[in-house]
Amino acid sequence: MKRKLLLLDLALAALMGASGWRLCQNWGTARARERMVLGKVVKPLAPPPLSDLPAVRPLTAAGYGEVAQKMLFSKDRNPTVIVVVEVKEKPMPPLPVLHGVVDVGDGPVAILKVNANSQDHGFRPGDDVGEFKLVAVNSKEIVFHWDDKVVKKTLEELMDKTAAQQAPAVETTPRPPAAAPAPPPSSGRPEPGASMGGDLKACQPSDNSPAGTVVDGLRKVIAPTPFGNTCRWEPAK
Repeated sequence: MKRKLLLLDLALAALMGASGWRLCQNWGTARARERMVLGKVVKPLAPPPLSDLPAVRPLTAAGYGEVAQKMLFSKDRNPTVIVVVEVKEKPMPPLPVLHGVVDVGDGPVAILKVNANSQDHGFRPGDDVGEFKLVAVNSKEIVFHWDDKVVKKTLEELMDKTAAQQAPAVETTPRPPAAAPAPPPSSGRPEPGASMGGDLKACQPSDNSPAGTVVDGLRKVIAPTPFGNTCRWEPAK
């Protein structure tokens, strides 16, 4: 056991000696390299040629215009005037005048006047009424389309009130009922009666021709309703 320990001590001593010798050799090599580097004379480079400085221009007030225009705390110094153009909305023309709504079984027909100087005509949804377009109509309201806008009004708002204002006062004294006029004598040929607005005409009481009769480009139409049959003449298609 002691022999092994002795051999181990000798091996460690030899290793330490070899390490010391190697360290001393590396230190000597480093010192030699240091002397070689520090002892080298470096030749300085020639300085670059000096150029003349640019001439200084005289100061002018116009050269500082951008500074004044971009002053954050004084916006009124900006010479650019911003003009705000106000776009005025196109005024809507007067609405058509309503005289009534008729529905004889094939859809409502609005009796309208485009303006005060025009005649009343029958218009169906989809027809143009002056600058307006009739979109829908029923027993309570009517809808127009104008300039990408939808105009909805009640029938009472569009009713022609001039006739009611110009009508004479109603007499309070009752009058005896007038005798009903005798019906006109029948000519034997079916003929349309008075105009109902637009291209529609009423039937005469003495007209006994069947439905589908065509006279002067008009066709007779008889439509049943809960209150009885209705009769009219419309353009033959």
